[in-house]
Parts: sequence; C-alpha cells; structure tokens
Amino acid sequence: MTSYRLTRLFNPDSGRLLDVAIDHGFFGEPSFLAGIEDIEKSVRTLVAAKPDAIQLTPGQAGVLQRLPIRDKPALVLRTDIANVYGNPLDAHVFSTHFPDAVEQAIRLDAACVVANLLHLPGRPEVREQCIRSIMDLRAQTSRYNIPLMIEPLVMRDNTVAGGYMVDGDTAKIVALVRQAKELGADLIKADPTDEVSEYHEVVTVAGDVPVLVRGGGRTTDRIILERTVALLEQGASGIVYGRNIIQHSDPAGITAALLGILHEGLGVDEALGRIAVTA
Repeated sequence: MTSYRLTRLFNPDSGRLLDVAIDHGFFGEPSFLAGIEDIEKSVRTLVAAKPDAIQLTPGQAGVLQRLPIRDKPALVLRTDIANVYGNPLDAHVFSTHFPDAVEQAIRLDAACVVANLLHLPGRPEVREQCIRSIMDLRAQTSRYNIPLMIEPLVMRDNTVAGGYMVDGDTAKIVALVRQAKELGADLIKADPTDEVSEYHEVVTVAGDVPVLVRGGGRTTDRIILERTVALLEQGASGIVYGRNIIQHSDPAGITAALLGILHEGLGVDEALGRIAVTA
C-alpha cells in the first residue's frame, strides 16, 4: 500500500523520522507518567522542539491537534492497551484495541496508527490477542489507506527480569519483526539488539518496510546519541524515543540533538553541543 500520509512523517531531505512517544499513560503504570504528568505542557514543549511526529492516545491526541499551528508534528495514534508492564504481572494479562480506532484516527487527522505485537514468555494468549488486533486494524487501515505501524516487542520473563524488561536477543527480534512484516506492517518500531552491529539483520528481514528503533529506558545523552548514530549506520529509518526525551532536563535540547543526527548528519559531539545540560 502506498499512503500519502507517510509523507507527513518522514523528513523530505533525510528520509528519516523522529517520533516522540508520550502515550505511556495508556498502560496504567504510575512510573510511566514521569515527565508527562501535565500532558498539555509536554505537548507544547515538544511542538516547540519540532520533532517529525508525536505519538499520543485517542484521549490525548486532541491536545496536539487543536493547537492553531499549521506546521506542527504529525500525529501517530496509539490504538491498543495492555497490562504487561507490572511487577508482578496481574493474574490476567491482556492486550486489546479500540474497535473504532481507524475511524478515530481519521477524525483526529492522524498520519499513522500503531499497535503492539507482544511476545511474553509463557503467555502465548497475549501474542494471539495482538495478532487479532493487528489483523482487524490492517483491514480497516487498508480500506482507508492509513499507514499501520506495528511494534514487535520481545520481553524477558517477568519473574527473572523484575518488571518491564526487553529481550535484545537478535534472533528473537528478527523473528518477531518478520511476523510484523508478514502481517502487513507499513512501518515497524522495534527494539535495538543487544549487539548493535547486528541490527542490519532486523532491517533486512523487514524488507521494504522502514524500521524505526525504540529508545527503551532512560540512559545518558552520550550513550543514546552514540547508539542512534550506530543504528542509523545499520540501516534504521528513524527512531521512536520517549523517556530519553520527556524525562530529560532539557527536552528541547535533546530533541534538537537527535534531529541534528537524523536530518543533518551531525556527529555525537556536535549534537551534544545543542543540549543545555547533558545527562
């Protein structure tokens, strides 16, 4: 499928994308709200920093879309909810999506919708629920020609990892990314591999589908910038970062640094110079 909405996401010069995810309130975990307690303030801060897109939920998307600004970040709309991030996990674990998610995306003028493809050890029913959601969303997005971003997320055993922890095993990520491709993804948002030098395998298995890299947990500025450069060299088409931007003491500065790397080809040291106070 060729969707004209994709042109609203990717920078026309670099062909790359920075999507800032602030949809964490969807999952009901108190720790996920750090940095986005005041969503209107967070959105205003990000809009001023000018990332390519901002990822929001149906209940919060209007905060971005009602701003009277012509040149503002595109909306990526989160469509599914899961309770897989608790420690310990609830006895009943689920993933579900809005049945009218694509209609909501149209009404909200979203450029893209996104849904998880979760793999939890010992919880195949959650992966099945994700697949069913994706198949339903794929039918709707195809009808209305809206891009579907699938987020393959390989998680470690909760009892071993101690809460929400991703598994960076290359073979596992490659297999789940390939399933996302087979299910009809227009964009894929995947975790970095433990060995960054192997990330080209993820890009290869996705074929002609652009791969965006998740940011993961909070880390230092130099580490996140160095990792971003390395992942782009491996063939990634962009990044979807949340906590490393919204929990930063200078969200505008780290956004500018990342945009410099993505769209201007800046090196790490040059990019660091755009941040008021580095972490």
